Amino acid sequence: MKKHQRRAPKHWTHGSPWSHFDHQPPKWPRAARRHRGKFFLRFMGMFGLMVLLVLGGMAAFAYFLSQVFDGGGRMAALVWFTGCGLSLALPLLAAVLAFRVFRGVATPIADVMSATDAVAAGNLTIRVPEPERGPGDFRRLAKSFNRMTDELEQADRQRRNLTADVAHELRTPLHIIQGNLEGIQDGVYAANSEQIDILLGETQMLTRLVEDLQTLSLAEAGQLTLKFEPVDIHELLTDIATSFSGQSATADIELKVETVENDSDFTISADAERLDQIISNLVANALRHTPGGQITLAARSNANNIQILVQDNGEGIAQADLPFIFDRFWKGDRARGRAEGAGSGLGLAITRQLVQAHGGKIKVDSIEGEETIFTVELPKH
Repeated sequence: MKKHQRRAPKHWTHGSPWSHFDHQPPKWPRAARRHRGKFFLRFMGMFGLMVLLVLGGMAAFAYFLSQVFDGGGRMAALVWFTGCGLSLALPLLAAVLAFRVFRGVATPIADVMSATDAVAAGNLTIRVPEPERGPGDFRRLAKSFNRMTDELEQADRQRRNLTADVAHELRTPLHIIQGNLEGIQDGVYAANSEQIDILLGETQMLTRLVEDLQTLSLAEAGQLTLKFEPVDIHELLTDIATSFSGQSATADIELKVETVENDSDFTISADAERLDQIISNLVANALRHTPGGQITLAARSNANNIQILVQDNGEGIAQADLPFIFDRFWKGDRARGRAEGAGSGLGLAITRQLVQAHGGKIKVDSIEGEETIFTVELPKH
């Protein structure tokens, strides 16, 4: 009988496909010198041509003056040497000024061109030195370029992390499905309803993960379609509390909604389905981290905005973790598995994107071991 071992496919165990970018030698300084050399040769060629034209022109002009005024040999020589002296002095003065201009203009441009070549080759660690002297436009250009490469490097890092996280999240259900199917094939497991339920549960998990990734990608790209209509926030919170009443009762958690005095002040224009998803994600997250505690849903209203609060007195969030809780696949407790109720790590990331798609914003305040408050602020119109 075959011995079943759940091994990841080879393409999962290899290093990152972008890992060769991390070890590229820094070729940018040599390229910068090459670009500067090209600029200098072009500049000297144009400058030399200008000098020859000026010398020839001044000499011809001196000869023309000596002939027009019918001067003698001394007059011709004086005009000749005066013209030649000016033709030499002016280019030398122009050379000094041109050299200063070259240092202030050509060098920053060459640096940016070299850095651009390096970025195009995949080296996102390149930064352009900001010139201490010269026009302010070049300093702004260097700052803009460095800010661009910072964002590109961060985006590339997030892409690699996302690829690794997606592979990690897909690996577990796929291993379970593969292992159980091989067990059924070899007669280790019976092809009964219990095994079918296990396989169905794992495929449903994969389906939810794919749907969450699709929703997140559409929201981040600004392509998520929203259907705006009047939504009564108080009614929405009451419906959500009712839908989660069974789960909260099973977990011995008190889930309540704070009443409001004037319901008409709590009607906004929003996508009701997506707004329900926002609050449901926050409530589901609170249920996982508030054992035997209390969760309160509340709303506040002012002239322009409505604030929706989801407050619990559960485990709380460490201050060091607060900046990362809206990141994709972030989990506060990495040791918590799906069997203990941990989600895929996409819920809060999707929640933030949906809030932003409504023109709102979301924040979280927490004291570890005491309470956590998520506040969603949405415009009324």
